[in-house]
Amino acid sequence: MQRQATLVGGHGFVGRHLDAYLRAAAWSCELIPRTDKEIPTRHLGHVFYCAGLTADFRERPFDTVEAHVSYLGQWLKSAKFDSLTYLSSTRVYADAASTSESASLLVNPGVAGDLYNLSKLMGESLCLQSGRSVRIVRLSNVYGLQMPEQNFLAEILSAATRDKHVRFRSAPESEKDYISVRDVVAALPRIALDSCNGIFNLASGVNVSNRMIADSLMKVGVTCEFEANAPLIKFPRIETQKLEAKFGNRTCDLVQDLPSLLQHYGEAI
Repeated sequence: MQRQATLVGGHGFVGRHLDAYLRAAAWSCELIPRTDKEIPTRHLGHVFYCAGLTADFRERPFDTVEAHVSYLGQWLKSAKFDSLTYLSSTRVYADAASTSESASLLVNPGVAGDLYNLSKLMGESLCLQSGRSVRIVRLSNVYGLQMPEQNFLAEILSAATRDKHVRFRSAPESEKDYISVRDVVAALPRIALDSCNGIFNLASGVNVSNRMIADSLMKVGVTCEFEANAPLIKFPRIETQKLEAKFGNRTCDLVQDLPSLLQHYGEAI
């Protein structure tokens, strides 16, 4: 039988790539916009909950909570599905002592940036306490073709292709984890079809620094500079052992992919 997928918020960056991947693998896919508030009454197969806010969450706090918690709750309460995979974020590990999926996490409601983490964690908790067949995937920084314009890497690549010059506003030693959207969409259906509920980190497990990005860009003729006294922003290395034990390692690497990404952005401009 043909597998069925329902992508909630499927018109976003990850959702569009996941839709293309699943259709190529002979899945039947239905995309439901986050703005569609009516929960379908038919059976929906495997639901991938991609609805969420990213860069603009600080300006839209109510929409952030609506997308990450309230709207999700309606799906968990009313929808008929075989599984629901909720896309969360490795941002929740900020200031945590460990990046294991079972780690206790720290949040501060007085910090504006923690609204995002709090809402994602509330969504995760709602999934885990719902009694439904759910999987939670904490995504690191996803890169690939057609990234949102507000994405850090998209801004870097746009400047590199447009001006042949990039000015970094964070220190050369700043670093974080990046994972290719190709690895993400290959892993998500495998997670959905797995019999195990729970939380999975979907990350590369290796941090990439601004210096490494700059070095790669300079090799293809892009000049790079760093602002004086730029802040140092280092994210913790994400543990990936749980997912790798089930499905193996990632196949893509940001530094290796930068030349092809740069070419794509040049063609787009």
